Amino acid sequence: SRTRKPEPAMLKDIDALVIDVQDVGSRYYTFIWTMELCMQACLANGRSVVVLDRPNPIGGHIVEGPVPDVAFAPFVGQRPVPVRHVMTIGEIAVYLKEEFYPSLDLHVIPMSGWDRKMWFSDTGLPWVMPSPNMPSLETATVYPGMCLVEGTNLSEGRGTTRPFEILGAPFIDADKLVKHLKKFRLPGIVFRPVYFQPAFQKHAGRLCGGAQIHVNDREKFKSFKTGVAVLKVVHDLYPAHFKWKKPPYEYETKKMPIDILAGTDKLRKDIENGRSLGYMEKWWQEQSHQFKRKKRRKCLIYG
Repeated sequence: SRTRKPEPAMLKDIDALVIDVQDVGSRYYTFIWTMELCMQACLANGRSVVVLDRPNPIGGHIVEGPVPDVAFAPFVGQRPVPVRHVMTIGEIAVYLKEEFYPSLDLHVIPMSGWDRKMWFSDTGLPWVMPSPNMPSLETATVYPGMCLVEGTNLSEGRGTTRPFEILGAPFIDADKLVKHLKKFRLPGIVFRPVYFQPAFQKHAGRLCGGAQIHVNDREKFKSFKTGVAVLKVVHDLYPAHFKWKKPPYEYETKKMPIDILAGTDKLRKDIENGRSLGYMEKWWQEQSHQFKRKKRRKCLIYG
């Protein structure tokens, strides 16, 4: 659209802006950042904000991924929250108000019957796609890690019926990739060799070798760690073919897309320098757990 942020003329005839959108629990997903821009506009124009809360479809208890550095905080991560932030959209709104907009007149209408360990499939609600490439809870489950593939020359499965659940490229041998991924013994997941042909976007019309992710234990599955494992393996197996995607990306014209997604250039540099998966997981989990202990706790609405 012409603007991502409501203009004064759009707000002049209202008393309050009501926000009712289904987030998917990942920092990359733009709905929470559009909400923040609406909060900014309402504060500047003396309007109230009412957020109708909805479930975090991937639960409110398993935190993952780095907290972005302010130097790498564009539209897909405007504020320092982990990739898998374990908050509802209403709790995110409370966090934004408490940290950045204390004088905003914010009202969150809470849900009834939701608790932090519920997945969307536990709610009894039908899954309605919040966007075209988020067709299922399975997609949302893998998204915090597999969205990292957007920052590379690999297909993240757009142009197929399984976006983010499959990945690959024309230069990948599917069996070889899966053989190396299995060496990590990642919990809650089965990798399957797959060949696919995207109908659009990256490698459209070309046969790609790759892997499909089958999550068989959501409580044990670590999406972000899995996404990093995929990038590390492909980078190491195919150094002459694997490439980081170049800007622009999500309204940013200078920074590398992978750095924007990770919220730091440390992840990219660690992969390039051959750091182990365990080494990388240690530093990003320290960041995410610190956020969970210190920042998130005071913003929670649900037990």
